[in-house]
Amino acid sequence: MTSPLPPPPVADVVLPCLDESGALPWVLGRIPPGWRAIVVDNGSRDGSAELARSLGATVVEEPRRGFGAACHTGLRAATADLVCFLDCDGSLDPAQLPRVVAPVLDGAADLVLGRRRPATAGAWPVHARLANAVLARRLRLARTLALAGGDALVHSRRDRLAAVQAAERTGDLSLTARIIGAYDVPALWSRADDPEQSRAVVAAAERTITALGPDGPADLSARLLATIAVESRSADLSGTEPGRARQAARRAEALARDLADPALLAFALNGVFLQSFTRPGLAAVRDRTGAEILDLATRHALPNFAVLGRLIRLQSASALGDLDTATSHAEAAEQLAATIEAPLVPVLTGWFRARVTAARSTEPGGPTAATAAAHYRAAENALRTAGMPGLHRGLFPLALLGLRLLHDRPAPTDPHLDWGPYRPWARPLVLLAQDRTEEARAALATVPEPPRDHMQEAMWCLTVRAAVRLGAPGIAARAQAALRDACAEHAGATSGMVTLGPVARYLAEAEACAGAG
Repeated sequence: MTSPLPPPPVADVVLPCLDESGALPWVLGRIPPGWRAIVVDNGSRDGSAELARSLGATVVEEPRRGFGAACHTGLRAATADLVCFLDCDGSLDPAQLPRVVAPVLDGAADLVLGRRRPATAGAWPVHARLANAVLARRLRLARTLALAGGDALVHSRRDRLAAVQAAERTGDLSLTARIIGAYDVPALWSRADDPEQSRAVVAAAERTITALGPDGPADLSARLLATIAVESRSADLSGTEPGRARQAARRAEALARDLADPALLAFALNGVFLQSFTRPGLAAVRDRTGAEILDLATRHALPNFAVLGRLIRLQSASALGDLDTATSHAEAAEQLAATIEAPLVPVLTGWFRARVTAARSTEPGGPTAATAAAHYRAAENALRTAGMPGLHRGLFPLALLGLRLLHDRPAPTDPHLDWGPYRPWARPLVLLAQDRTEEARAALATVPEPPRDHMQEAMWCLTVRAAVRLGAPGIAARAQAALRDACAEHAGATSGMVTLGPVARYLAEAEACAGAG
């Protein structure tokens, strides 16, 4: 007769651990009965792992240093429906966990965040007097998991919004401001992965900064303003939103400079970068912003922002056609990514290398167009599961279209291609490739002005090519005026991922078409 299986744990408690042998006996002794302790050893040299095993904990190893890496590994090892995260240094009492998670077990909540306060003045050390240590740690985990990509990134965004909403419900403005501003994950793309979620975060930040008033703490105001600028992705904005987002970016930068806080300034400059797509032809401006972020991050040990600075400079060099400089930034970003939790970086640099192959395919003795298409396809496969739909949708078809334009070939017509947000500008060329000229003419007549984002030069150049093919001098002239300041750049290459070739080529076509009219 077989023995009955032990009941599953009520909850798994993930305990990131680095040299905590002194605290482990107390911490593990306070784990509630029926709950499982998962100690994630992060390279301890004091016997913490062996001690934890001897005390009955499940021990898993995570060689990559860092709180987020340890939490991620612990989460993967967890099997219970309920998972808790707790520091292993004894600063929090595991015996209090049943009170914290009761609303989840009762079905009243999906996420609960604990808030602690000292019982007497001076009861906590300085680092423990944060307004909400548990909530801050939750946001730190979400922030770190965001850099892992895939499902971790999706869950990170969801948990971040839940934390913001939970903080707002407390009615504590200072707490809410800190939670909103704590998610300073570097952002590179001008289209949000979840626009509705971004709008909700922006709305919460605007409510909070309004309630704090003009005399509110400068550091909290700066973080709220930077959050507004970063979450207000330019491709998703309309009406007065772009102006408000740019103003938030400028105010955040000014406050951060006055405070002389390098990490805050790097975050604020991220917002400045994302609000710098106001017109075509600003690659050099963005390169200066990227250079400052990189300098700050290098001098003040901010590796995630160092990666951001490298990728911004990669994009700018790509836009200017300086592939050697862009390649050096790609290699440096990859080296940084190997030392921190940034697996998305090779996905992005893989796209850059496909863009380089596409450009080289036009050179004598260069790779074939088929080789470039295969590189784009490999990059597409890597991006598909990265958890970045705002970047992913439409990128692969646009890359193939750009490759065909480089070789003066018609647009791809595969009906399974998802053109995503680029469909209005690609559609006239696709219809022309299908010999549906009148439909193409009608589609061109309704093409809107492109969003002010990474792809605005590319969309204007697609408009030029369709206008030239269809003999539409008025539309060609409008595109020519929009592109004039981008004459030294390469269309689509601001993304660092695709290229349609030099903007100057399309400007010459537009000028000839407009002149003929």
